[in-house]
Amino acid sequence: MSRLGEARFLTSVAATAQFPADVGAEVAFAGRSNAGKSSAINAITQRRGLARTSKTPGRTRLLNYFELAPARRLVDLPGYGYASVAAAERDVWLPLLEGLRARASLKGLFVIVDSRRGLTEGDEGIFEWAQGDHRLHVLLSKADKLNRGESAAVLRATSARLAGRGTVQLFSALRGIGLHEAQETLASWLGLGSRS
Repeated sequence: MSRLGEARFLTSVAATAQFPADVGAEVAFAGRSNAGKSSAINAITQRRGLARTSKTPGRTRLLNYFELAPARRLVDLPGYGYASVAAAERDVWLPLLEGLRARASLKGLFVIVDSRRGLTEGDEGIFEWAQGDHRLHVLLSKADKLNRGESAAVLRATSARLAGRGTVQLFSALRGIGLHEAQETLASWLGLGSRS
């Protein structure tokens, strides 16, 4: 069994007072609405229905915490870039995101980017949010939709735009492209050793 395969839903956070205790380690997952974030979480944790997937953009509205091991958590952030999310709701997210960034247990951020669209202004904004003590890893999702030349080009372009701020890889939840690499990165950041 994968060391990430014991994931379970922990809590949904709608206010900073609801955060779990700031101990251990956690990694946040962010991405533009419909970039494949929920599918990536489910594939990486090997739990089909852990994070709800939807064809409707903007379904994740709260910070959803999943426990992978004692004091080891994954945080599913609301998708960004979805125009119909009310301004009032976005105003609620901002203090939550600032509270998350200030947590000592936050070790890094996975940003899921649709490989067919490339980096957007919203992605750049989340990169800036993560700057400082937080590691950054970009999953270029839906890579199975690209041919070899397109895959190489988007990987090169994204790496150039990251300019050393983080790492990047190709990923497909559907085909398992890059799955092991993503699992190893997450496990390393969370301090989860190999199972014997």
